[in-house]
Amino acid sequence: MPLSEKELLSEVSRIFDLNISALNFAKSNITAEYAKAVEILSVSRKIIVTGVGKSGLVAKKIAATLSSIGFKSFFLHPVEALHGDIGLVENGDSCILLSKSGTSEDIVRLVPYLKSRNVKLIAIVGNHNSFLAYNSDVILNGTVEKEACPYNITPTTSTLTALAIGDALAISLMVNNNITITDFAKNHPLGQIGKNLTLKVKDLMHKDSALPIIKSNSSFKDAIIEISDKKLGCVCVIDSNLKLIGIITDGDVRRMLQKYDEIRNLKVEDIMTKEPITIGTDVFLNEALSIMEQRDSQINVLPVVDENRKCVGVIRVHDIIRSGI
Repeated sequence: MPLSEKELLSEVSRIFDLNISALNFAKSNITAEYAKAVEILSVSRKIIVTGVGKSGLVAKKIAATLSSIGFKSFFLHPVEALHGDIGLVENGDSCILLSKSGTSEDIVRLVPYLKSRNVKLIAIVGNHNSFLAYNSDVILNGTVEKEACPYNITPTTSTLTALAIGDALAISLMVNNNITITDFAKNHPLGQIGKNLTLKVKDLMHKDSALPIIKSNSSFKDAIIEISDKKLGCVCVIDSNLKLIGIITDGDVRRMLQKYDEIRNLKVEDIMTKEPITIGTDVFLNEALSIMEQRDSQINVLPVVDENRKCVGVIRVHDIIRSGI
């Protein structure tokens, strides 16, 4: 008979409590073995992660996490390993092995072949009196009192604990090796962090023949023509050395047309905004967007200048938003 809502919520609560208790137990068993494991992983040529069944799925996740933070890592299926895939394993590698019992036949068969290649073995194991524990260089305690499964069969609490231990290793390794957010972003170019910390102004700015520029002694009419031709909503005003001295935007043009009935004698220098806010080529796009949005009246376009204040480009808020930032 199906459980009532109250009974279901009680069961969910029981599972959470059991898992939290298991994680607290794993935390209470943090020893110098963790530091030893991080030391081994830090100097490894590659990091192999292996396991069977549900442990294998956790192993894949740990390997993926290690790869994402910049360490050469891959999942090795213990059966496929002995049918050719072990060729990927080299002297100087390390291997994280996951097994609740420590006696899984496929893992047991793999261990001697890893040792023959001088691979350091790190076991996340639930049984310290097992073949895997006896034959590993580092033992991390993945013992759980019982699974969340009512029959104590389905791998649940044990896989959660193994995953938590693997994540602890990965992040400790990340901190120990000073992996920065910029390093992380390089491995996630299509993620939000990757876009924020990979794409720079120079990657999206309009430049060269697409750059709207004009000299300060030019006429207002010429400025309007340049704005219309380049279709970027502005024109950058430069001096004889190509240095930026001002900017005229679509908004400036509208205001001048409202203010003056006669525009034939107006010069660019008469109406331009002098010393406009600028940005450098190597600024990340999220910072550029922040500069545009922090003004009382939002800026839609920024002139891009080099270290000598030479005007080298223009970037619009539309360009940044279109990039997905």
